[in-house]
Amino acid sequence: AIMAASLQIPAVVGLADISTRIRTGDFIIVDGKSGTVFVNPDGILIDKYKTLSENFTKTQKRLALTRHMPCRTLDGKDIELSANIEFPEEVSKVLESGARGVGLYRSEFQYLLKNELPGEDELFEEYMAVAKALVPLPVIIRTLDIGGDKPPRCISFPEEENPFLGLRAIRYSLQHQDMFRTQIRAILRANVHGNVRIMFPMISSIEEVRLAKAILNEEIEKLVSRNVKFKHPIDIGVMIEVPAAAVVADLIAREVDFLSIGTNDLIQYTTAVDRGNERISTLYKRLPLPVLRLIRSIVMHGHREGVWVGMCGEMAGDPLATLILLGMELDELSVTPRAVPMVKSIIRAVSFKEAQRICEKALQLESSEQIEAYIQGIMEKRFPSIL
Repeated sequence: AIMAASLQIPAVVGLADISTRIRTGDFIIVDGKSGTVFVNPDGILIDKYKTLSENFTKTQKRLALTRHMPCRTLDGKDIELSANIEFPEEVSKVLESGARGVGLYRSEFQYLLKNELPGEDELFEEYMAVAKALVPLPVIIRTLDIGGDKPPRCISFPEEENPFLGLRAIRYSLQHQDMFRTQIRAILRANVHGNVRIMFPMISSIEEVRLAKAILNEEIEKLVSRNVKFKHPIDIGVMIEVPAAAVVADLIAREVDFLSIGTNDLIQYTTAVDRGNERISTLYKRLPLPVLRLIRSIVMHGHREGVWVGMCGEMAGDPLATLILLGMELDELSVTPRAVPMVKSIIRAVSFKEAQRICEKALQLESSEQIEAYIQGIMEKRFPSIL
């Protein structure tokens, strides 16, 4: 689903027996916005979707006019709006969208799509290509995030009863330090122009942060001793996507330069809802109240400790969430390149004070359904074309 969004391919998942109900030659409409697939629709529905498609294209062109405009509210508050990418080839989309750099470079796809572990030079060349193309804009490279729903081809991964609670992300990297150190060296070497940042995923304790930093510092010393040219110190960040990390975000913030909230897993772990399980998919909410309260707490903790706080999960690109997140005073939002103009248009059309009022009212409601209905009403009045 992440790759489809990145490649701007409409997609619908969880359709169960759809493959048995479609035949070669059938006419199909895939509505990735509503999550609906129509098989052999009548002419009226086809005409309706032709109109919807034309309107969507017009809206995208209108939103694209904000490309070179600042992501700034009506009363002058600036928000860093970045893009999420999976592949170096997406750099052109980042630049076209008007994003201020890359807020999340998912480096695991370099491992998932290969039959052999990529070497240091291979990783360096890919990271360097992205960093060089975006100078002076920042590029945040997340270290390997595998396990759970991302089993790699090139690594013999253990079978686990609960893989989402098992050997994932930073846990795997810290147990397989040779591979981890190889990637860290490649990231450091790519920081020739000083615009690369490093981010550790799925941190659940301050001990993991300190161990990862210790390994990073050791590799910095090795590169310096070899007279390898790169700029250091490098900004270090962590993803807050585990409730345990959210609770001690103040302690973690003292160890790093920035925090980035990963809402995909934060929602999953906080609400105990497997986002890949279609049987309970109705329990996976777009704006879950407990998670919104956690997010506000993370932002407050980060700011008190003097670090900036961003968000790179899917919520960051959800138009229903934009006003709430703006009101929480997040410093950065990182979304798919396609969503950059949409989010920027919303932010530019409101004041920060208004967003704060909307956020406070939303968080006083009692359920996720009430929050969605409240924001939906505001968006339908203010931004009907976006919805």
